[in-house]
Amino acid sequence: MHQIEVNGRGYRLPAQPSVVVCVDGCEPDYIAQAIAGGHMPWMKWVLASGASVIADCVVPTFTNPNNLSIVTGAPPSVHGICGNFLYDVANNVEVMMNDPKWLRAPSLLAALADAGCSVTVITAKDKLRRLLGHGMRGVCFSAEKADQTTIAEHGIEGVVELVGKPVPEVYSAGLSEFVFAAGVRLMETQRPDVMYLSTTDYVQHKCAPGSAGANDFYRMMDGYLATLDKLGCAIVVTADHGMNAKTRMDASPNVIYLQDQLDAWLGAARARVILPITDPYVVHHGALGSFATVYLPADVDVAALSTRIRALPGIELVLPRTEAAARFELPPDRIGDLVVTAERFVVIGSAAARHDLSGLDAPLRSHGGLSEQRVPLIMNRRIANLDAARRWRNFDAFDWVLNRAA
Repeated sequence: MHQIEVNGRGYRLPAQPSVVVCVDGCEPDYIAQAIAGGHMPWMKWVLASGASVIADCVVPTFTNPNNLSIVTGAPPSVHGICGNFLYDVANNVEVMMNDPKWLRAPSLLAALADAGCSVTVITAKDKLRRLLGHGMRGVCFSAEKADQTTIAEHGIEGVVELVGKPVPEVYSAGLSEFVFAAGVRLMETQRPDVMYLSTTDYVQHKCAPGSAGANDFYRMMDGYLATLDKLGCAIVVTADHGMNAKTRMDASPNVIYLQDQLDAWLGAARARVILPITDPYVVHHGALGSFATVYLPADVDVAALSTRIRALPGIELVLPRTEAAARFELPPDRIGDLVVTAERFVVIGSAAARHDLSGLDAPLRSHGGLSEQRVPLIMNRRIANLDAARRWRNFDAFDWVLNRAA
């Protein structure tokens, strides 16, 4: 077998070690500013000698939908993961989308393993591990819980000893560095056919492009990628979403508390605002992002309410369910009656009382909306006759590394 088909797309089996890296929150300007400062010599060389475009990630521009799109080669309308968090209408409960039961499509990683490839997946946070590794035979673990790996559950043990680094704090740049360090060590010692590395956006939430903290991060990443390159890997670098400042001119969070607004208009608790950015790691963003869904009672005039929400300063887009599902390739049964996005420098909250912003020790930076949809798609191999005018997606990453790498 030299080719497999997954979710309607064909992929060649790897002819060389193939690595896809999802750099969480990698606004393209981070790379540009780091290169300008001399911090990414390897990436500068790749941009000159390999293949690169600015691609679109999926909306909502959050971690879970985009990581699953990358590893399935398909949008959320196919794989079903439309946020980090959703309202389970059938059971009347708001839940995290970490359980593989929410998946509606197989992953390319599992299919490659079934085809005989050795596959390794390393994530920063454990929230993604079960989704990315669902149905996959191989190595799959998180940096967050690297000291708890077992052969039975993760396909590997003794990770901390192998990497030679302690388990980092969750809220640190070190969590992502552990992902890269572990990837390099496993490529040196086990040389898997396919590797998927997924970082955390702690640094991007804290540090703007060109800042010392951002440049330190991208310099670190550049060194590990250069090592993987020297080991003979075909590498694609992309991102799950971009990142922007979400502040007023006085540096305070620029928030529209949509639940409070709807309660004032419709009466308390008649509408339900869901923020799909919500996950267990809210210290750096306070569960504030630029995308929300709204569930409404049957007696509400949806069109009239849409007009009213759209008139709020800072709101960019309000779409009814069917239109939103079509435009953003989302499963219609897992979004609300309305989808609402905010402008570039604005985030949407539910009720002010539900958000703890005490952990924000820097001006708020976040994501979720259309303004964070543009992401890098870069490979350290040339692509003959690359169509730069095509709408490339971050979930074309495996197509690049498996089908197009020279």
